[in-house]
Amino acid sequence: MTPRILAYETIADILRRAIEGKRLPEGTVLLEGPIAAIFDSSRSPVKQALATLESEGRVRRFEGRGFLSGKGGGPLRLKITPELLALDREPSPNPKTFAWQGFYYDFERTIILRAVFGSARINELALARHYNVGRTVAGDILNHASNSGIVVQDEKSRWRINPLDEARFHDLYELRILLEPAALRTAMKRIPRDVLDIMQKRLADTTASFPNIEPAALDAIEEDLHVGVLQYSANGEIVEALKRTRCVLVAGKHIQRAVRGTKPVDAFMNEHLDIMNAIASGDENTATNSLVEHLVTSSRKAKERLRAYLELGDVSPIPYLLE
Repeated sequence: MTPRILAYETIADILRRAIEGKRLPEGTVLLEGPIAAIFDSSRSPVKQALATLESEGRVRRFEGRGFLSGKGGGPLRLKITPELLALDREPSPNPKTFAWQGFYYDFERTIILRAVFGSARINELALARHYNVGRTVAGDILNHASNSGIVVQDEKSRWRINPLDEARFHDLYELRILLEPAALRTAMKRIPRDVLDIMQKRLADTTASFPNIEPAALDAIEEDLHVGVLQYSANGEIVEALKRTRCVLVAGKHIQRAVRGTKPVDAFMNEHLDIMNAIASGDENTATNSLVEHLVTSSRKAKERLRAYLELGDVSPIPYLLE
């Protein structure tokens, strides 16, 4: 078994290599929030990573917020991007993964399929015991789920399932229908051509393989359109707002598989192809109109699948939930 590596260790290693390789110039300001956003993590592992690098003498404190990279210069306020950290390159033969990632898909699926029946409190210690991990890893799982709006904390900072009934499905899709086209208009002008080429190739390969498609491949092309493309929008506030609606994207796939079992999933790839082709040709009207049509269709199908799943009434006990 590949040994699990804690989130902060991975973040520290990536930052360390960026500093040593001079991709981060001497004196670059490093802030917890922007770095956490790049790694889609909470601030806690970033804080630990920066403390580790400080102990190694690779970053240093200064009078302002955050740390400065290297031993001299600055403060240099650059926008830290995945490219600066070389996260856009091919993965190494033995890529490091965050410890929570190996458990997250199972947790996400379990919570989504329970959320349609209402809220429940999550016992963090019981969650850690269930996956045989420490409290830090359990916390990372919950924080990542929180970023997608799957779980929330109550007034006493206790974790709870965020209910996902038909009304919330409708509201979240309505929000995406309003915001995604606005995000796409500026993202079309900013997305690098090589990034778009990779997404189009992945979409074409997946379409050619239908219906013999692995779930991960379908998840990837959904992520490409609704997250990967839109993250290049010039309006960061819209991108942040859309993050809170991602639960409908992940909920749809889990509920569909729960209802259909081994039957082939719906072939939505042609809808994605129309949108991606319009993006590539710079046809803003076609791209945004096709995106709205796709989201409206997805909303209708999601409602139908939700009703079908509720009829199954599958509310099995979950060891880390307190009703």
